[in-house]
Amino acid sequence: MITWEDFESVHLCVGTIVRAEDFPEARKPAYKLWVDVGDGVVRQSSAQITHLYTLEGLIGKQVLCVTNFPPKKIGQWMSEILVTGFCQADGTVVLASPDLPLPNGTRLA
Repeated sequence: MITWEDFESVHLCVGTIVRAEDFPEARKPAYKLWVDVGDGVVRQSSAQITHLYTLEGLIGKQVLCVTNFPPKKIGQWMSEILVTGFCQADGTVVLASPDLPLPNGTRLA
């Protein structure tokens, strides 16, 4: 069990994917993502979501992100945030996103 304070320390907020590219260097099929997390700040991430999402379909999509993990190097790519999703039984990932538009940076309450 975690405490409420533990949960509050995780910065979960909405961001909008503004750019997406293939990530051919990744060990598993993935995309490179650039996400506007509010106040004009764009952070980069990667996601193994190629089975359910197209590059074109990701642009403008809002997603739930963890913004206060330390950066993580994935090959030559530096991931600055974690884009969250739900793992299905077959291993595919469904992105976690709000069902209504929200301002970038809106925190999960």
